Amino acid sequence: MRRPRHLSAEERALWDRVATTASPLDPSRPVDPPEVIKAPRKTPAPRQPDPIAHFMMGEKASQGRAHDLLPSITARLTQAPVTMDNKAYGKMTRGKLKPEARIDLHGMTMSEAHPELTAFILGSQAIGRRLVLVITGKGKPRDDGGPIPVRHGVLRHQVPQWMALAPLAQAILQVTPAHLNHGGHGAYYVYLRKTR
Repeated sequence: MRRPRHLSAEERALWDRVATTASPLDPSRPVDPPEVIKAPRKTPAPRQPDPIAHFMMGEKASQGRAHDLLPSITARLTQAPVTMDNKAYGKMTRGKLKPEARIDLHGMTMSEAHPELTAFILGSQAIGRRLVLVITGKGKPRDDGGPIPVRHGVLRHQVPQWMALAPLAQAILQVTPAHLNHGGHGAYYVYLRKTR
């Protein structure tokens, strides 16, 4: 049900002046009593918020945790499932298998290294190589302390990602960090699939 609209004092005065000039249609009908004007309701004063207790930014954060929640590239590669022959994998990780070819990418930019790596891997697979060594270098520390941390060794982190994507993924059976004899954390063993 619609609530009745209440007239303001000015509107009521105007209505009374108009009503005195009009004649009723039915003189026997009783005249309605004048409408009572209600005063506008007062809105309550806004409640003051509780004061904020003193605090220091980061005071509840644990001091011992590193900001990088992603495992290191070495940990990710060593935890990856073995997709090649277990015996050959064991020899390879101990540095007992000799790589048939190597490519040295360190000193290159990412835009230079990516096509070189692609050509090297696909070319090596095409001529029947099985184990190749990709040298990325360990990288230089470049983190300037800004809000976004910069990884140590851009190519060292980027090369395994390139090898996990097309067109290289179809050619590669296993990627693992190289043994110290072949460069350690600055190089990767890449075990290639046989061509059909």
